[in-house]
Amino acid sequence: MPARLLYTGQVVVDLVMALDALPRSGGDVLASSAKFETGGGFNVMAAACRNGMQTVYLGRHGSGRFGDLARQAMAAEGIEIATPGSDDQDTGLSVALIEPSAERSFISYVGAEGGLSREDLRSVTVLPEDYVCVSGYSLLHKHKVSTLLEWLCELPKGAGVVFDPGPLVNSPDGPEMQAVLPLITLWTSNCEEALRFTDCEVIADALEQLAQWLNDDALIVVRDGPQGCWIRQQGETRHVRGFPVTAIDTNGAGDAHAGVLLAGLAAGLSAEQAALRANAAAAIAVTRWGPATAPKADEVDELIGG
Repeated sequence: MPARLLYTGQVVVDLVMALDALPRSGGDVLASSAKFETGGGFNVMAAACRNGMQTVYLGRHGSGRFGDLARQAMAAEGIEIATPGSDDQDTGLSVALIEPSAERSFISYVGAEGGLSREDLRSVTVLPEDYVCVSGYSLLHKHKVSTLLEWLCELPKGAGVVFDPGPLVNSPDGPEMQAVLPLITLWTSNCEEALRFTDCEVIADALEQLAQWLNDDALIVVRDGPQGCWIRQQGETRHVRGFPVTAIDTNGAGDAHAGVLLAGLAAGLSAEQAALRANAAAAIAVTRWGPATAPKADEVDELIGG
């Protein structure tokens, strides 16, 4: 059976607003555009699906208007939803504020996706060839983290554990992070997150520190914006070239990178080949407005071939 992506993170709805500058405290600004989009973990899953990888959502989803939007978006991408909807909560909301520099800031509210049960996780049988994706955000949800960690320890041998720390997991010192580190087979983050997590000043040192904390055969991928990304595995560090473009919205670019990277690995590509495709996907994503802007496989082929 082909490798699947089993996503345990959070799907939310983004209210994406473009503006000239963030307001000062107590101030107000007018946005030039505003649109509801399904985001969060949906971006990773959509990127993987668009590049040929079967994907299953193992998180929760709500019963209100935002839950409806999330389910509709996942159905349209062909993402299988393994868990039933919540009876008493809606899906959470994130306000994404996009500045002219393409930098984005978020204000988030946690909904049904902040909880998880053993029954939810047992709704799918994990196979040794599967990739289980874990978001750093999940470690911060008290109604989810302990159940998730127990389940991760029960995964069959060979199943990959993909970890994306996100912007809020800042060090390896917490008990939840200490429990996750030995399980990680693939680390994926941007440069800023890796430097902050390791308390290093340059990527080379961050890669070395991460390698010391993770298993010897773990694959470490650190994105470096238009320069591409760095990969490290079994003591060898390599730079994979990027595709410089004019960015208009960086929201979701890292998720596009992660999803296409996993699709490439699942298809049997080497880490370097998969990373090159991921770099191309991220480059395309930042030229489009919105969070779920990952390209399809033929678009990635065209950019690499061009």
